[in-house]
Amino acid sequence: MVDSQHLKSKICLVGEAAVGKTSLVRRYVQDAFSEDYLMTLGTKVSKKVVQVATPDLTVRVDMAIWDIMGQPGFLNLVGDAYFTGAHGILAVADFTRLASLERLQMWIRNVRQVAGTIPVLLAVNKCDRMREAQFTLEEVERLAPTYATGYVTTSAKTGENVEEAFRRMASLVAMS
Repeated sequence: MVDSQHLKSKICLVGEAAVGKTSLVRRYVQDAFSEDYLMTLGTKVSKKVVQVATPDLTVRVDMAIWDIMGQPGFLNLVGDAYFTGAHGILAVADFTRLASLERLQMWIRNVRQVAGTIPVLLAVNKCDRMREAQFTLEEVERLAPTYATGYVTTSAKTGENVEEAFRRMASLVAMS
């Protein structure tokens, strides 16, 4: 339960390179999408405020959304500095790459080693490309409970469930 109506939170987006972390943030914050791939170097922080309802009150959540570089070497080099103070993890996989789902556990474990047991939501991106999918929703449903508080399928390209993913993340943080 949150005893304040205003909460500042740090949300870390993690996952392999090119799963769509930056595109999800861009779609959520700016309602924009680009087909061009721009590799994130280090991290990029975006901000957005969302109102969420908890059982007792409505909470204004000021989210600082940290888009973390998806190279595993980066994680070993400076991960601690980026994950300190995190309140939630949006762990992103790409339907078209099975390895991106399999490696999420490593990303989540590394954030939690620094930030503690904070809420995790899986965002399985690129649901607009299901014909190219390398894994099924059933596989996500089996995997999600082992380290996450749920999952949502998203498409940064079409905007499908992007708002929902960040709203659910904000709700998880507000209730933790």
